[in-house]
Amino acid sequence: MTRQEREQGRREVLERAVYGPSSSPGNRKFVELFASMPLRLELGGSLSHVVVAFETWGTLNPEGSNAILVLHALTGDSHAAGPAEVGHPTPGWWNHQIGPGRAIDTDKYFVVCPNVLGGCQGTTGPSSVKPGTTTPYGSLFPDITIRDQVAVDIELSRALGINRWKGIVGGSMGGMRALEMAIMAPQLVDRMMILAATAAATAEQIALCSIQIETIISDPQFLGGDYYNVGDGLGPVAGMAIARKLAMYSYRSELEFQSRFGRKLQGDQVADGVGNFAIESYLENHAVKLNERFDPNSYVVLSKAMNSHDVARGRGGLSEVLSSIKVRTFVAGVDSDRLYPIWQQSQLAEHIPTTELFATIHSKYGHDAFLIEAEQVAEFISKSLG
Repeated sequence: MTRQEREQGRREVLERAVYGPSSSPGNRKFVELFASMPLRLELGGSLSHVVVAFETWGTLNPEGSNAILVLHALTGDSHAAGPAEVGHPTPGWWNHQIGPGRAIDTDKYFVVCPNVLGGCQGTTGPSSVKPGTTTPYGSLFPDITIRDQVAVDIELSRALGINRWKGIVGGSMGGMRALEMAIMAPQLVDRMMILAATAAATAEQIALCSIQIETIISDPQFLGGDYYNVGDGLGPVAGMAIARKLAMYSYRSELEFQSRFGRKLQGDQVADGVGNFAIESYLENHAVKLNERFDPNSYVVLSKAMNSHDVARGRGGLSEVLSSIKVRTFVAGVDSDRLYPIWQQSQLAEHIPTTELFATIHSKYGHDAFLIEAEQVAEFISKSLG
């Protein structure tokens, strides 16, 4: 098989893998927020009748004092725990942390994980039908920020009758939301647990996100964001695939890639060592899987929101803002993280005066270690909740 034939085969695989929302709600619950008063967005405009999809585990005690809010990363969703089943194409992304006897013990805690504003797994986002119409928002979905997402999280807390969360925990984008919530609504938060996140997106992080955004919107099949009704097998799958490959490069470490793949070939072996490398196949596999379950418009919207992240914006200097936080704080970073390097978590721990724990996760897996290193993350969470 020639390299050109392999490339054609890859494209055909990608074209069969196009995001489509599940027809089953699975274990999701739904609540409608901002029905009488629209959510005013930080960058202008508004959203009304915002639907939030969320999942829960455990039971809220009579005092309402055992609630834990779990906030997911960029391509996560509300299915933080549980098997792959109807309505849930993948197992829970934090199965090893949430459940009876685990670090977030559902025999002790009432656990809530909402799908983020702008997402594509039940919460209002670009693929949702725009109120008053019969068509998805598409290109009409407004730009949002992490603060807008947190405004929805705050309103969800009220809707669920949660006056104060025992803990809020999030990694990566979820950590950004946890940090903002501690600033925007400290009365709702007893403690926050932040993993592999930062106080503000750096130039390098913005650059990485911006390139991914550009690969999606430059795909001829993006159609300005209005690609939902163009037919099966269409849409910006090629642009989305490249974005995911670049993301996976930043999520993992050089050490893992070299020790796991090196210059190994995938499939047909050739004598001169030139062919389809195993690392290429790994990246392609992740691209296909994401195209099957995630909306490119949501990827763009959420990436822009992450680029906007800066807790000091409009509030003063970064050190001043972090020093004003009164919520009990627990921070963990990954020593091999090249996307959100550990100095950023160290900065949080150094400047937030209520920091009680700063933990280093030792791993070869890079940024994704907060999803992979089950024992170390469980130890961090257990100490934080203890």
